[in-house]
Amino acid sequence: MRSRVFPRPASRQGLQAQKAVHFIAAAKAPACGRKQKLAEIQQALFSDPVDIETLRRAATTNGGLLTDELRRKVWPKLLNINVYSLPRKPGQDVRENHKDYNQVVLDVRRCMKRFPKGMPASERAMLQERLIDIILEVLKRNPQLHYYQGYHDVAVSLLLVVGERMAIAMLDTLSIYHLRDFMDPTMDSTKHILNYLMPILGKADAELHEFMIRAEVGTIFALSWLITWYSHVLSDFKHTLRLYDFFLASHPLMPIYLAATIVLHREKEVKQTECDMAMVHHLLSRIPQDLPYELLIGRSQDLFNQCPPSLLAKQAALQSHKSSSIHLSHLVIPALHSSP
Repeated sequence: MRSRVFPRPASRQGLQAQKAVHFIAAAKAPACGRKQKLAEIQQALFSDPVDIETLRRAATTNGGLLTDELRRKVWPKLLNINVYSLPRKPGQDVRENHKDYNQVVLDVRRCMKRFPKGMPASERAMLQERLIDIILEVLKRNPQLHYYQGYHDVAVSLLLVVGERMAIAMLDTLSIYHLRDFMDPTMDSTKHILNYLMPILGKADAELHEFMIRAEVGTIFALSWLITWYSHVLSDFKHTLRLYDFFLASHPLMPIYLAATIVLHREKEVKQTECDMAMVHHLLSRIPQDLPYELLIGRSQDLFNQCPPSLLAKQAALQSHKSSSIHLSHLVIPALHSSP
């Protein structure tokens, strides 16, 4: 915004007025940027076909998708979901003779902190019952997939934003693509995804990488980050939503790049810790709640561009056993560009 020109601000009042104009302009800048972004998202949604590139850019740039109302409209587009052909609400039969029923119920009952503070107990209980049905319905649709503890964290994040039927559709798509590696009968594929962390760190900061190798800390500290899309470890739901905007518009492996970026952001803390596996693991497994998310998202994108998965596969020991996220990414990514 161009500054207003005062011809002769000779008086004290003139100088104060000039400062006031600059202050007002600075205060209005973020609001103007938000207003412009809202307009761009709405225009992209009403385009024919839908402008997926603009929606993806909005989801990954400063502020993400801004409101839950927009997320309800944009998230399905990012996953190429037909909003006019959503799954029906599950019937009672979805719970009958399901091998994962007891574990799902236990996990859902324990996730009370994932619901908004102040929500009436009766409303929370109703949503928990819906959450159980959503998870079981998706597993029933995909018998090749295996439930894991943490899956419910992703499911509840979707339910709280988009509602039951859309949550089923989105979780179904995510389970086939983005979360696929975590849903094998063994942890092998999950370990392969975690194996990307150290090579990324090695490319970005050789000294930090060497320190973590000497500490033999491994990568298990980031496990809950990946399998829940960070929703289990973040206390503020708005931060979870911001990351979901980012991940839904990105490559399936972007969560591991964010994990690397978080470790890099805490470089000084890590290096000041005793070079001991237990000490470093203790530090890294407790994710700070005041992280600069917009900065980290931008750096994660830069890391991904500089060190794409194809360049790290050998170092990540994936040369002979490529993960499903990598193998299927060539299928899902083009779909992100097409309109429903």
